[in-house]
Amino acid sequence: QVQLVESGGGLVQAGGSLRLSCAASGRTFSTYTVGWFRQAPGKEREFVTAITGSGSRTYYADSVKGRFTISRDNAKNTVYLQMNSLKPEDTAVYYCAGGNSPLPGIPKAYNYWGQGTQVTVSS
Repeated sequence: QVQLVESGGGLVQAGGSLRLSCAASGRTFSTYTVGWFRQAPGKEREFVTAITGSGSRTYYADSVKGRFTISRDNAKNTVYLQMNSLKPEDTAVYYCAGGNSPLPGIPKAYNYWGQGTQVTVSS
C-alpha cells in the first residue's frame, strides 16, 4: 500500500513558478512510476507528466513541455514538479499518482492517488 500527499500549490501570477511535491509512504515507492495529473473545473482529469521508478524516463504533455520538469528523490520518497512560466490555463487541482502500468498517460493505469493541491495562476 502506498499513500501519496501533495503539497506546494498556491496562487501565483502568470509567468511565475511553483514547485509541487508528492511525498509517498511505503518501502516500494522506488518501483512505481509516478504521474502528475490536473483537473480544472468542468473538465476531465488530464495527464501532465510522469517519471519511471528509477527516474530514467520522463513523459510530458505537449502543453507543458519546456515549462514543467518532473524529478524524484527515492531516498526521500518524494517526486517533484517544477512549474515555470505558468499560464492562467495551468490553473487546476494537481494530483500525483503511483502505479506500475506501462501507460503513464492514462489515469486508470495508476493504483494510488493523492488528495490534490490547488494551483491558481492569475493573469
